[in-house]
Amino acid sequence: MPVRIRESIEQLPAYRPGKPAPADAHKLSSNENPFPPLPAVIETITEAAGSMNLYPVPDARSVRDALAGQHQVEADRILVTHGSVMGLQQLISAVTEPGSEIVYAWRSFEAYPLLVQMAGGTSVQVPLRDDCSHDLDAMADAVTERTRAVIVCSPNNPTGNIVTQTEFDAFADRIPDDVLIMLDEAYIEFVQEETVDGLAAQADRENVVVLRTFSKAYGLAGLRVGYTIGDPRILAAASNAVAPFSVDALAQRAAVAALDNAGEVFARAESIADRAAEIHAALAERDVWVPKPHGNFVWVGTNERQAELVPEILECHRIVARQFPDGVRISIGTEQATAPIIAAAAEIAGRA
Repeated sequence: MPVRIRESIEQLPAYRPGKPAPADAHKLSSNENPFPPLPAVIETITEAAGSMNLYPVPDARSVRDALAGQHQVEADRILVTHGSVMGLQQLISAVTEPGSEIVYAWRSFEAYPLLVQMAGGTSVQVPLRDDCSHDLDAMADAVTERTRAVIVCSPNNPTGNIVTQTEFDAFADRIPDDVLIMLDEAYIEFVQEETVDGLAAQADRENVVVLRTFSKAYGLAGLRVGYTIGDPRILAAASNAVAPFSVDALAQRAAVAALDNAGEVFARAESIADRAAEIHAALAERDVWVPKPHGNFVWVGTNERQAELVPEILECHRIVARQFPDGVRISIGTEQATAPIIAAAAEIAGRA
């Protein structure tokens, strides 16, 4: 008899990473930062390589202290994790029991259903509105006595929509105090408009936590470091849901160096956001509607016929992007990739 595997794990679909790109194509499938790491980060990593025989600091204290200074919060309200997705996994594991429900918008970050299933919970997916934004009223309506957490992704991956402060406050007022609200802000540094203030929300409401990452704007995707801000009791439970030393020493040193040079990081993020706005405006001039991008990507919704043609169109424009059953997400790349993105998005939308 073969070894018995937990059914929910055995049936778990594998996460699909972004496809690699040929040398003559633009890899725009993983929402990676097109800029190389900051020089100060590279220097720090090089120096740190000589001490890789030692374990990292378990609680990433130096990163927490640097983040506490940047965000003006107490260090004990910060949990540093192996990327923000691990923060999500730890939080979901901390609150989920058999029969528990986790509510989130759909389509949103494709790891959500995987993480819920891994924890043995049940996903409650609430469809987006026609404009691809969160239907927060419907999400609040979906909360039951079995709900343990709700996830709000702003900007939403893969559609790029944001949640406003007024929308979030009205939503949070309807969520019971014993239900965790996870505000996923992986792309917050690219937002150029007024949006929900996650830092204020977690300070005002004990059941709100904010998740952020160094993978996008900070350009440290290869080192896997993220963080969660919220009530220390909740973070302590999440910390218990993972093995010690989960954030390696290189990632900790690199994160501190990036925070020390945050001005350069934010300048790069602004240039990427400007490029996204340029693409959105160019598509609007061509009468192509896509949700206004607030992250480092654009979303082109597709019907069945358009979806069949997406691979051919992307190949024609030498673009590798992330295709979903109902659309394609194209990351913002270098300046040289901008024209191909506009052309490909317009062609996909025009094949209705």
